[in-house]
Amino acid sequence: MSGGGAMTLSIIVPVLNEAAGIAAALARLSPLVDRGAELIVVDGGSTDDTVARARPLASHVIGAPRGRGAQMQRGVAIARGDVLLFLHADTVLPEAADRLVLDGLCRSGRVWGRFDVAIAGRHPLLAVVARMMNLRSRLTGIATGDQAMFATRAAYDAAGGFADIALMEDIALSKRLRRLGPPLCLRARAVTSGRRWEAGGVVRTIVLMWTLRFLFWCGVSPDRLARWYGYAPRPES
Repeated sequence: MSGGGAMTLSIIVPVLNEAAGIAAALARLSPLVDRGAELIVVDGGSTDDTVARARPLASHVIGAPRGRGAQMQRGVAIARGDVLLFLHADTVLPEAADRLVLDGLCRSGRVWGRFDVAIAGRHPLLAVVARMMNLRSRLTGIATGDQAMFATRAAYDAAGGFADIALMEDIALSKRLRRLGPPLCLRARAVTSGRRWEAGGVVRTIVLMWTLRFLFWCGVSPDRLARWYGYAPRPES
């Protein structure tokens, strides 16, 4: 793969009932796959055609218990890359994201990082939300899943990986990765869908997310936070 020396990249995409957009999302990653990236789709029990539509476009499509933490754990377990990139299905990476990540890690000597984010949508406050997310991330060294987090495999393992928790798995991992060093904050923007903010109301969603993060910092359990956020509990296996 060009850039990043001999390092290779694995992209892990957790999905659940994403049939409407999964083919387009994975097709956008085909240039990275052509340059050697491994693309792993981890399904959390979709009841639509997500798996069937993903199979022709991914290196691997596997199943896992529902929940991004558990799904990304399962993806990491089969990943072969030296660098792991975790991508939400509704987030679009910037052009040549593979080279930006691998070259950036090599040049900076850092072991993990994330992209700046832009939020697609009509509401004018979404641009403000994105700027605040990027600024907060630079100041705190904390990244979110919307920012397409990435880490070397060695750093991911040293930090203990994603926890199988119902919510805030990205925040929890960021805090542990931060102990290994500050993140590489790439200014190229990953564009994420604004559907979550627009569906719930932008201001209401901002207040909700900040409240949930504050409560998580105070020690409230992720299961309780997930119920407040509106996530249904995972069925018992």
